[in-house]
Amino acid sequence: MDRRRDAALKYLARSADGWTEAEREALAEGVLALLADTRFAAVFAPGSRAEVSIVGRLDRPGRPPALVSGQIDRLVVTPSEVLIVDYKTNHAPPRDVAEAPRTYLRQLALYRAVLKKVYPQLPVRAALLWTETPELMEIYAPALDAQLAALSQGMSELDPATPRS
Repeated sequence: MDRRRDAALKYLARSADGWTEAEREALAEGVLALLADTRFAAVFAPGSRAEVSIVGRLDRPGRPPALVSGQIDRLVVTPSEVLIVDYKTNHAPPRDVAEAPRTYLRQLALYRAVLKKVYPQLPVRAALLWTETPELMEIYAPALDAQLAALSQGMSELDPATPRS
């Protein structure tokens, strides 16, 4: 753990030079606590991957395919499932999925649609990891399917990774 803490502080010293030492230490401690939290063990388990680029085409009946590109914050692929996790830093995260910003749900819906083509034999789950609380909010298939259906009405090219939180 000390090695991780030292690495985090060195990184923040380079990348957050406008921050005070206390602010950098608080951020490092928060990140390390999140990584150590047993509720998120599967998200950070060996074999999980960070910052995974994704590109794919989604078919649309009667229209040209839509191009999707983005970056998945955390991807976990096991023999039994695929889990997409997107980190969100909102200071006041929503209490339930109905309150989550639609842009977040759309982003996950697009990633899930692409990954379902890559892993057709596995269920693909998606979740938001609210880093301030910290809480993992799974977004279930019906909500993702509804977002994808709404998007497919008018999408031509999508880059869900453009707006970052």
